[in-house]
Amino acid sequence: MSEKVNNRTIFTLSEVTLSIQKTLAERYQSSFWIKAEMNKLNHYPQSGHCYPDLVEKTDGKVVAEIRSTIWKDDFQRINDNFLSLLHEPLKSGIKILFCAKISYNPVYGLSLRILDIDPSWSLGELEREKLQTIERIRKEGVFDTNRSLMLTLLPQRVAVISVQTSKGYADFRKIIDENDWGYAFFHMLFPALLQGENAVNSILAQLACIKRVIHHFDVVAIIRGGGGDVGLTCYNNYELAKAIALFPLPVVTGIGHSTNETVAEMVAYKNAITPTELADYLIQKFHNFAVPVKNAENTLAEKFSRLIREEKTRILNTVRYFKSVTLSRLSQNKNEVQQEIKAIQQQSVYFIKRKQEQLVIQKTTVSGNALNFIHVHLINLVSLVKNIELLNPVNVLKRGYTITMVKGKALKTVGDVEEGTLLRTILADGSILSTTISVNKSESNE
Repeated sequence: MSEKVNNRTIFTLSEVTLSIQKTLAERYQSSFWIKAEMNKLNHYPQSGHCYPDLVEKTDGKVVAEIRSTIWKDDFQRINDNFLSLLHEPLKSGIKILFCAKISYNPVYGLSLRILDIDPSWSLGELEREKLQTIERIRKEGVFDTNRSLMLTLLPQRVAVISVQTSKGYADFRKIIDENDWGYAFFHMLFPALLQGENAVNSILAQLACIKRVIHHFDVVAIIRGGGGDVGLTCYNNYELAKAIALFPLPVVTGIGHSTNETVAEMVAYKNAITPTELADYLIQKFHNFAVPVKNAENTLAEKFSRLIREEKTRILNTVRYFKSVTLSRLSQNKNEVQQEIKAIQQQSVYFIKRKQEQLVIQKTTVSGNALNFIHVHLINLVSLVKNIELLNPVNVLKRGYTITMVKGKALKTVGDVEEGTLLRTILADGSILSTTISVNKSESNE
C-alpha cells in the first residue's frame, strides 16, 4: 500500500511494477502479428528456451528494440516449420512475421512472448530483398559485366573462396586433383564465412585479397557445401553482388543448391548447382581444348598414313615401269651391240691384214734407221754421263760449295729466312746447325 509522507504519496517499486503489469495485462489481452528483424536468437540448448533480440531498422538505424521469449515447446514447433519449408533452422539475422503477446514482469521488464512465426513470410521477405538488389544492379548497368569477361582457354589457376572444412570444398578438390585425364590445376584457398551475418564482409575481404594478387589466377570460385534458402540471404546482398559483377576475373559459383538462384549467382560468370558440377565445368574446359587437339592429332596421323601409302604405291608403280622400260631398253641395246661387234670384227680383220703388209715394208726401213739412230745417241749418252758426274752434288760439295736447308728445303732466297731461323748447312763430309742472327738483302734483290 502507498503511504503519506510530508503530503507526498509514495509507492514501492513493486507496487509500481505490479500496477504496470496489471494495466498491460488488462489492455493487451490478445496476441498480435508483428514484423521485425531477429537480431539474435539467443537459444539455450540446455533449457530449450530462446530469448530473441528484436529490432526495427530504418535506413540502417535501429528505431525500435525489444526483448522476446520463445518457450521450449513453441521453439521446437516453430523450428520444425522452418526446417520443413525453408530447409534451414530458425536463426539470427532474418526478418520474421510473428504472433506474440505483450508480457511484463516486475523483475525482467517488458518483453514479447512469441507464440508462432510464419516461415513463408520470411521467405517472401528474402525474395523482396533479392528483387531490390537485382533492380539496383541492373539500373547501374553492371549486371552482365562479369559474364562479359573472356575466360582463359585453360582456366588452370583457381582462387577458391570457401570454408576449409566444407564438404563442398572437399568434393571440389577431390574431382579437380584426381581427374582421370591428369589435367594439372593450381588452386589456393582464401577462407571465408559463407553464411550468417558476417558472411558478406568475409567474402568481400577475400575478394579484395585476390584482387591484390590477381595476376596469379585465371578464375575465382566461390564454393559452399549446400543449405536452404535462409542460409543464402547473404548472396542476395547488394554490396556482394556488385563486387562479384565488377570483379576483373571471371567468378564462378558452386553454392550447393538447386532452387531459388541468388543474385550473386546471377551476376557471376558461371553458376553451377554444386561444387562437384563446378569442378566438372572447369575440367570440361580442358576437354574442350584437349579433344580437338587429339582429334587433330588423329586426323594428321591418318592423313600422313594415307599419304605414305599413296606415295609408296606411286613409287612401286614407278619402279615397275622403270624396270619394264629398262629391260626393254637393255634388250634393244643388246641387239645393237651385237650388230656393232660383228661389223667391228669384219673391219678389224681387213684392217689387220692391210696393216700387216705395211708393217713388213716399214720393218726393213726402220731396222736401218734404228741402227744409225742408236749409234749417234750412244755417243751423245757417253758425253752426257761425263757431264752428269761433274754436276753431282757430292762432287760440287767437294769443290768447296755448301747447301743451306730451312725446314727440310733448300734455301733459295733470303726472303725465306728471318732472325732466329734454324739453318742446316750441308758440306761434303757432314752438316752444321746454326741460328740466323741477322738477314741482309742485296740491293739488286731489293
